[in-house]
Amino acid sequence: MIKLEAGEHIGSYKVIEFLARGGFALVYLAEDPEGNKVALKVGDVAGGGRYVTRFLEITNQRRPEGISPDETPAEAIFFRQNGVRIDFLDVHEIDDLIRSEGEVLIGAKNPNLVKVREIFNHEGRPIVALEYARGKTLREKVRALEGIRLNWFLTIVRSLQRLNKNGQLEYHGDLKPENILIKPSGSVVMIDPALRIDERAVITTTPHYNPLLLRDSKADVMGIGIMLYEILTGVLPFDDVPWTFAGREQGGETERLSLSYFLSYPPPRDLNPNTPDALARIVYNCLIVPDYGLSDLETDLVDFLRKE
Repeated sequence: MIKLEAGEHIGSYKVIEFLARGGFALVYLAEDPEGNKVALKVGDVAGGGRYVTRFLEITNQRRPEGISPDETPAEAIFFRQNGVRIDFLDVHEIDDLIRSEGEVLIGAKNPNLVKVREIFNHEGRPIVALEYARGKTLREKVRALEGIRLNWFLTIVRSLQRLNKNGQLEYHGDLKPENILIKPSGSVVMIDPALRIDERAVITTTPHYNPLLLRDSKADVMGIGIMLYEILTGVLPFDDVPWTFAGREQGGETERLSLSYFLSYPPPRDLNPNTPDALARIVYNCLIVPDYGLSDLETDLVDFLRKE
């Protein structure tokens, strides 16, 4: 693991402090010679397994030695002919994915997607220098009981459609409250798209928000639906994730029955009687209807916001 200390120099950047970490990488706040702040993403030596060490207490103080318990780290998903395997990545696999993420973001230009300054090597390992987006994650806003605006999700949906249409980013793949930043201005920034190496059939995603382990734009639609459900009810719709048959060829009666059972969830109104019917329908369509896509979600969000 490349552990950095405040005041240390890496490349042309001076480290200021540790910011956060996930299942695969650590992120440090740093500044360039002109004083511009950046976020340096550094791969861990291993990660991505099902079980991740947690702190015992919830704290605003983050340290490289653990993952705060208010975070839901992504997992490494290996797609095989007979299904999927969730497993650890070694340092070489993590480096490949970190480099791949940087290259994906360099080619994807959008004001609502985090930007890459450069990719460089340090001690033989790739480091991604990202723009520093100051603000709070959606998770932090939910925990602080701050107001949540549906137009944030509408912005995300429209940005994802533009990125897809321009051939820059087919899908984000790991939309969750920790990966959505709200700047003080109110603008939205998506960070940490699912790391992917398509030729090796590997992706890193968070099954609680992508329980079918989808690798297309429906993963983003479902992720948004799950976040809306969580905001409405305070809980997640699916507990035992991912779905048992995720990643396999579907069509048999056993798989269909299993999927129907898996996708059963308590309606939002059962947990929150104040849930608007139209919003409950949006959640249902996001989670249940296979061909309900980003354009459909955009239309329904616009209609709902106009009536509010």
